Amino acid sequence: MTIANIIKKIKPSATLALGSKVKQLKSEGKNVIGFGAGEPDFDTPEAIKASAIESLKSGFTKYTPTSGIPELKEAICEKLSRENNINYSPQQILASCGAKQVIFNCLQALCNDGDEVLIPSPYWLSYPEQVTFARGKSVFIESSDENDFKITKSDIERSITEKTKVLIINSPSNPTGSLYTKEELYEIVQPAVSAGLYIISDEIYEKIIYDGEKHVSPASFGQEFFEKLITVNGFSKAYSMTGWRIGYAAGPLDIIKAATLVQDHSTSGPNSFTQKAAITALQGEEKTITDMVKEFDKRRKYIVERLNNIDGITCMLPKGAFYVFPNISGLYNRDICGQKVTNSVDLANLILDKAKTAFVPGVCFGSDLHLRISYATSMENIVEGMNRLEKLLNEGVLYED
Repeated sequence: MTIANIIKKIKPSATLALGSKVKQLKSEGKNVIGFGAGEPDFDTPEAIKASAIESLKSGFTKYTPTSGIPELKEAICEKLSRENNINYSPQQILASCGAKQVIFNCLQALCNDGDEVLIPSPYWLSYPEQVTFARGKSVFIESSDENDFKITKSDIERSITEKTKVLIINSPSNPTGSLYTKEELYEIVQPAVSAGLYIISDEIYEKIIYDGEKHVSPASFGQEFFEKLITVNGFSKAYSMTGWRIGYAAGPLDIIKAATLVQDHSTSGPNSFTQKAAITALQGEEKTITDMVKEFDKRRKYIVERLNNIDGITCMLPKGAFYVFPNISGLYNRDICGQKVTNSVDLANLILDKAKTAFVPGVCFGSDLHLRISYATSMENIVEGMNRLEKLLNEGVLYED
């Protein structure tokens, strides 16, 4: 049996693999604390669940239009106008099985063989794999702790070539939690638009922001920007609806039509009753989101303080999302329980083996100097996980079940 060459180029999702490994270890009776999940540990709000249940009871269980039911698309348009100051028609909306799918669809619709896609690094690990599926070429724009993992106008300008087609931006960011101000965002989007690029703006973490900062959608900067922006969002993070698999894109009509065609022949429309629940989410009160963000804020401050108190680790305080991305290069080449590590994979494996605590290696996101740690878990788990990590790295004490 011969596997297609394109599949041989695709890397498996490290976060999903880690989640599976943690579950396997737990099933074997191991007391493992997982910090890999990119999903809130809060339940979906009751009103949203009730809406889905009512839809099921009423028999709303059949196929829907590929791009989503009209009521949902109208609700998305209302949300984008009300909250993001961008005005779309329902024909410019594509609802899909999660924000991941709409990004995949849009890249398939935009990229020809060899087209270059600019991706700020560190990056969400699925971006380059999706570009590969689309027969494009990922071009990474590096950033670091020193500049809060943000790229600049000059970074964009020197990265653009005659083959560049798309720029992907993600603010707040997975994995770093960095957030661009309005001025900073304009500075990096403007040269891309002037060069004729399309921009995919992944805004899935827009409601998980701290310290009074504000989210900005670059499509709101003016008509010139609006015509080149594909705004991507969904329900997984803000509404704790990861398993519901519902997300959407809004953008130029020709791009949305092309992305819908991709969806026509892959998944068809998202599931019916989830779409009804998504309408309830968009039109409901947001106290549950506010409460969740307050709790994330407590965890954020605590975990950053604990990490910065460990010799060899430095950690930026993120402005959004629910991840920290500590620099662990100060631990490289040290003797840790008789072992020396020189990369993030070996360190993550050592911590999992010796402290039964699971972090995602930063190399999966484009930086081998870091680990990604999700604080979308209970404070109890965070305290215990940091205790185990500190004892291992500072005292050489192993965790015993």
